[in-house]
Amino acid sequence: MCTVCGCGTNPVIDDGTEKGEIGHSHDHDHHHYDHDHDHAHGHSHSHAHGHSHSHSHGHGAHDHHHDHGHDHDHHHDHHDHDHVQHEDGTSHYGNGIAGVHVPGMSQEKIIQVERDILSKNDRLAAANRSVLEGRGIFTLNFVSSPGSGKTTLLARMIRELKDRIEITVIEGDQQTSNDAMRIREAGARAVQINTGKGCHLDAHMVGHAIETLDPAANSVLFIENVGNLVCPAAFDLGEAHKIAVLSVTEGEDKPLKYPDMFAAADIMVLNKSDLLPHLDFNTGLCIANAMRVNPRLQTFIVSARTGEGMEALYAWLEASAARRATAAKVA
Repeated sequence: MCTVCGCGTNPVIDDGTEKGEIGHSHDHDHHHYDHDHDHAHGHSHSHAHGHSHSHSHGHGAHDHHHDHGHDHDHHHDHHDHDHVQHEDGTSHYGNGIAGVHVPGMSQEKIIQVERDILSKNDRLAAANRSVLEGRGIFTLNFVSSPGSGKTTLLARMIRELKDRIEITVIEGDQQTSNDAMRIREAGARAVQINTGKGCHLDAHMVGHAIETLDPAANSVLFIENVGNLVCPAAFDLGEAHKIAVLSVTEGEDKPLKYPDMFAAADIMVLNKSDLLPHLDFNTGLCIANAMRVNPRLQTFIVSARTGEGMEALYAWLEASAARRATAAKVA
C-alpha cells in the first residue's frame, strides 16, 4: 500500500515475450543497482547478490534460483504496510498529506511516513538516473490525465524517429498491455508495468523495468506514466524531464487545478491542436496559466493525429538526446 496517496502498488512487469509476465515476488525483489533493502514495516537490511535464493516469477507456477554475480544492495520502497485511507474508505493525496484521517495514526506519523516513502523513492530515482546518464540514455517521463493522447503521441514519435534514433518504452497502466502492444506495433521495444490499484509509477518499478528492457547506450527511453495529473508529480523516476501532455479538450485551467504536476514538468505538450477550430479553447490563456505555475515551462503545440507541430518537438528531442550522449562520453 502506497501511504503517500493511499493506492495499492503490486506491479507486474511484462516484456511481451513468449516467456510471459515477469512478476517479481516481493520476498526478494532485486535491482542491479546499488540500493539499501528497506521495508516500510519497521526493519531494514542490506545484502549483496553473491548468493543464490529463490525468486518467485511469473514464468508459470514454479520457483527457480538465480545466482547474481553483482555485489549490490536492494530494497522495497514502494510498499508501506500502514493502511492510509479516509475513514469512509477512500484514499486522498495532497501536499503534506493534509486532510487524511487515519484511525489510530497521528498526523505527525502520517507526514513522517510520507516523507520516508518519498525519500526512499528519491534514492532509487537517483540510482536509476546515475545508470541512465552514465550510459547516455535520454529519459522522458510522460504524464497526463487519461485520454490526453499520450500513447498516440509516443507511437507517432516512434514511427517517425525510429530510423534516426533508437527508442524504447516503459508503459505504465493499472491493467492490460494494450498500450505496450501499440508501441511495439509502432516499432519500439516496450515493457508493460501493470500497477493494479496503483495510480502512479515509482522508481522501484521503473528500475526493474530498465533491467528487463536494457535500453542501448546513447538511446532514448520514454516512460508513459499512469494517467493521473496528481500523484505522479511527487515521484521522481530518474528521468531527465517530465513532460506534461495536455489536450485542448481538457480546458485552459488544468495547470491551475493541478499545479504540482505542471510545476514538476519541464515541458508541456499541448496536444490535439487539430481540434482547435471546433472548440472554445484559448491557447494563449492555457499557456499563461501554465507559466503562472511554472515560468520555466517550455510548450509545444502539436497534433499527434495529423503531425502538426511535431517537427519542433523532434528537433528539441534529438538535440537533447545528443547532448546527453556527449556528456556520457566525456564523463
